[in-house]
Amino acid sequence: MRIIQWKTYLADALFRRFFGVAPGTRLLDVGCGARQLALIAARAGTKVRGCDIAVNWLEKARERAAAEGLELILEEGDAEPLTYEDAQFDTVVILIAAMFAPRPDLVAAELTRVCRPGGIIALANWTPGGFVGQMFKTIGRHIAPSGMPAPVQWGDEVTVRERLRERIADLKFALRVYHFDYPFPPGAVVEFFRANYGPTFWAFASLDASGQEKLRNELVTLRSANNYSEGNGTKVDAEYLEVVAARSGNISDAPRTTAAQKTGGSMSRRAELLADRIEEGAAKLAAFAEGISEAEWRVPVKESGKNGRSVGVIVHHVASMYPIEIDVARAVAGGKAVTDVTWEAVAQLNAKHAQDQAGVTKAAALELLRRNSHDAAAAVRALTDEELDRAAPFSLSFGAPVTAQFVIEDHALRHSWHHLARIHAALGR
Repeated sequence: MRIIQWKTYLADALFRRFFGVAPGTRLLDVGCGARQLALIAARAGTKVRGCDIAVNWLEKARERAAAEGLELILEEGDAEPLTYEDAQFDTVVILIAAMFAPRPDLVAAELTRVCRPGGIIALANWTPGGFVGQMFKTIGRHIAPSGMPAPVQWGDEVTVRERLRERIADLKFALRVYHFDYPFPPGAVVEFFRANYGPTFWAFASLDASGQEKLRNELVTLRSANNYSEGNGTKVDAEYLEVVAARSGNISDAPRTTAAQKTGGSMSRRAELLADRIEEGAAKLAAFAEGISEAEWRVPVKESGKNGRSVGVIVHHVASMYPIEIDVARAVAGGKAVTDVTWEAVAQLNAKHAQDQAGVTKAAALELLRRNSHDAAAAVRALTDEELDRAAPFSLSFGAPVTAQFVIEDHALRHSWHHLARIHAALGR
């Protein structure tokens, strides 16, 4: 099966480049699946343990290991929390699996906890801008949000640095490309993934016949646009982020409880990271806007294929939305459904804002941006883990019950980054 083939390729490439482990090295493969890396490591004499929530894949891996006479332990287990002792492994690996755990900061804490000081933590995940990231984005337009952070954030260097900054001495990143090569056309590849790849399978299963046909057509169009095969096959390049982290500290620094055992009421590490990202996005937008000319400040930005609001109005818009976005997040954190916000109301609000702020000055917009983003970050830092995980129906997510953390990430956090990217495109830099 070609899904196993590309996982084997990633596992083999990562193992050859970085591990060079001596026989007897203790390695944990998280989300091990069928598992390519566990088998490769076991062949090299490594003491391997692997865990996965998919029991059927574990059975396949056990069969392959038995056929080769390999000694390794494969067991059912979740990445959040890991059921292993502190500092138990020399190397901890998770390939294309961290993406699908709903609480990424907990995953990061657990990977670090079970790795010994001086050990290695290695990850590989698809990037947001790469082909698979675009495939996820296409699927996301057709299904209700899951309430978890976007999986491809694990393929973003800035995000990974934030998630892996506790007890990490060094981080190395590399963007790499996997070459998907199928001997059949794009439509057949979509059907193959529909039948064999979990995220695609469940996306189709959640839609009616009409929705399935629309999703299929968009996925075929995406693959066709990226296909460079000259024959009847499908060749697509998919970018992934390779991460190698060196665990810092002494054995005594290792935590004595799992991250999942953290008691409520204390300061939330996740809230701190979310707040940091809000401030970082606002700072990047402010720094870029500060350096543009007055003429550029008035350049219209394309929206829905036509010229829309000016750069200055958009910067002020981002600033003015922080209080509203945080109020929504607080409501959800309190378990209150938010059903009175519609996309039509948002459009009307944006139109009125554009009219009222048509002549906004750079100084006024940037002052509001800095003040409101700071206040938003402070409000987020006050939330507990329990509040971040609480879910309630949200009308902008089709009435799906989403968590307060999702609302923060998809609105208060993402907003500045989204508009900064659009402003970059409008100004050609």
